[in-house]
Amino acid sequence: MKKISAFLFILLFLLFSGASLLFFELSIYVKKPAGLDQAKKKMTVDPGQTFQTTLMKLHEMKIVKNPFKFKMVAVFKGYDKRIKAGEYLLSGAMPPSEIFKVLIRGKVRLHRLTVPEGYNLYQIATLVADSGWGTKTAFLKAAKDAAWTKRAGIDADTFEGYLFPDTYFFQKEARAKQMIATMIKQFWSVFSPEWTEQASKLGLSVHEIVTLASIIEKETGAPFERPIISSVFHNRLKKRMRFESDPTVIYGLKDFDGNLTRKHLSTFTPYNTYQIKGLPPGPIANPGRKALEAALYPADTDYLFFVSKRDRTHQFSTNLKDHIRAVKKYQLRKGNK
Repeated sequence: MKKISAFLFILLFLLFSGASLLFFELSIYVKKPAGLDQAKKKMTVDPGQTFQTTLMKLHEMKIVKNPFKFKMVAVFKGYDKRIKAGEYLLSGAMPPSEIFKVLIRGKVRLHRLTVPEGYNLYQIATLVADSGWGTKTAFLKAAKDAAWTKRAGIDADTFEGYLFPDTYFFQKEARAKQMIATMIKQFWSVFSPEWTEQASKLGLSVHEIVTLASIIEKETGAPFERPIISSVFHNRLKKRMRFESDPTVIYGLKDFDGNLTRKHLSTFTPYNTYQIKGLPPGPIANPGRKALEAALYPADTDYLFFVSKRDRTHQFSTNLKDHIRAVKKYQLRKGNK
């Protein structure tokens, strides 16, 4: 009996010693990087990917040196069930403890997407697709979801005008709806309650202001002219004059080849402001902060006309006679192209 007790004691001692030694080795292992190579490598964890697959990827990329110990730590800590899908930047110079922290917290690699001011839905869809986020078709389908626009409190059938121009950072796995939702959220963070109140003072809805701002954005070459151009359109609205804005005509055309003709100007579309009075049914682009501000706070002028001086600025006029003179000077003189 004493021999059995002694044997059990020795066995337990050896097991305890072995466990203590393993624990000690693992505590050292998690702090020690696989190597000295600090170059970050892109490693992707796909949705539903098993821990074993992730581990093999890390080992093959020489980010993890000892897969057995790495797995022991992961299982013991429960990390193997908490790793999040995504694209990560990791290096062999990172200790396992840091690698686990990155994978568990989902510190995924983010990619930059810059949406320029004045881009329309189709241009943004192309930009998104060309940058590697899905297809143009998928983005446009989401952006033209009329039921979603209504739920978002937007009085339109598409999100044209509300995809706020800015620089965004998305995961590579981001989908169209997530990206659009982020842009809309940014729009409402910029379009303050004070601006909504100002729109009401002008007798315009938020949607009408966004529509006007999109036209101002497309008509403006020199930023300082935005409030002046805005004043022209506000003055025309008050007098119930047609906007006669080329960018609105172009927006309503299918397969526009870059050459705006008299035929285009005389062809009716809901966006042809040479044919309709007042604002078109919706925005023709996605305006930035300054264009929205200009639409809400126009300069105090009597201008009703403007013509390009071909240097990104415009000649403004208060009457048709002066406007025709300006057109002859800047658009019809010899040498103009």
